Amino acid sequence: MRGRLHPRAGWGLLVAALGVTLAVAGCGERAGRDAPRDAVVAAGDPAARFLASHWRRPLESQGAAPAGFAQHESPLHPENCGACHQAQYEDWSGSLHSRAMGPGVLGQLGEMDAKATDRHQDCLRCHAPLAEQAASLATSLAAATAGNSPRGAHKPGSASPLHTEGIVCAACHMRGYRVYGPPRRDGTVPETGAGFPHAGWVGHGAFEDSRFCAACHQFEEGGYALNGKLLENTYEEWKASRHAREGRACQSCHMPDRRHLWRGVHDPEMTRRGITVSTISPRMDAMNHVNATLRMTNTGAGHYFPSYVTPRVVVTIAQESARGDPLKDTAKEYVIGRQVRLDLSEELSDTRIAPDEERVIEYRAKLHPRAARLAVEIRVEPDAFYTSFYRSLLEDGASGSGRSLIAKALELSLASHYTLYTVRQPLAGRER
Repeated sequence: MRGRLHPRAGWGLLVAALGVTLAVAGCGERAGRDAPRDAVVAAGDPAARFLASHWRRPLESQGAAPAGFAQHESPLHPENCGACHQAQYEDWSGSLHSRAMGPGVLGQLGEMDAKATDRHQDCLRCHAPLAEQAASLATSLAAATAGNSPRGAHKPGSASPLHTEGIVCAACHMRGYRVYGPPRRDGTVPETGAGFPHAGWVGHGAFEDSRFCAACHQFEEGGYALNGKLLENTYEEWKASRHAREGRACQSCHMPDRRHLWRGVHDPEMTRRGITVSTISPRMDAMNHVNATLRMTNTGAGHYFPSYVTPRVVVTIAQESARGDPLKDTAKEYVIGRQVRLDLSEELSDTRIAPDEERVIEYRAKLHPRAARLAVEIRVEPDAFYTSFYRSLLEDGASGSGRSLIAKALELSLASHYTLYTVRQPLAGRER
């Protein structure tokens, strides 16, 4: 899923070398510039009409806060929303949406000119979409150019600049200081007007429609593609699945019980709920080889596993000694994911698993004299593409104020790795 930066954002030395092909992915290709693809205004489809207006990019400024707004309602910082909506704020604070403007994004945006507002939008349109966030970034870059502050940073103890707070509450819930949200759980909508907090709120079913998410999680038809496949195609993957036919929208998994969690491939439990893994006990053949079969089935994800080009899943099968030591030359790796070159010029492989599809992985290797067990490990690297990208920036001599932020982004991308599944099965007659 999106929520992570992409090269087009602009480290000058790399972008100059790679060219315009990088105008895609986590930043860049303007997925749904005016609205999600199904939200092109359709007669008789009120959700489509609402979304066509709600996600018209770039978003317009909120303007001046109405005179009747309480002081804590006027600012656009999420902590102000949290004064009343504490549970939602706490969920958001732990989500990737709150970190959509992390060090990898800020480290690259910090190298841009303050006046390059169109280039800023290549990233901000999804990572920090409010007009006020765009203004905050431009102000920060201008101050850095004048030597008043480091790029992409703010003084410890001071309020965070709005652009650094990522996908804030208002990005989805506020337009022109009018508050929007889904209908109540019973399907009713509230009254609006004087006497209600922030003059009431407008309820609309579009907030429970997968097309709401498509504004950032789907490239437009005809957008950047490799091997005839859009680089980001999550909404269309869902739309073609039984999950769509059965009426399970994106929100049903990623916002269960309306919680503002948006958990995905970075969350081990979320991933485990999406994938079923089964193994067949290892067996020997007449050539003294160990054979085993691993089956992975996408039983729960309503899109490809993984959906986007940034994660990769590594399956390692190896023989071990009785002490648990891996034995040389017995390990085999199988990568599940969509691997592309860093300059996005070529798709190298696509081994992702479609909804309800099974992937069968066969292991065959000569039996090691000390082998006692066969070990299977499935490791998830949610930010694998970015790990390579950040390394390339640092190795190519990236300097300036953003270098420390890119180094931090690399550290965080490596820290996101986790083990999804492990099993050790004895080899008949050799466990000793």
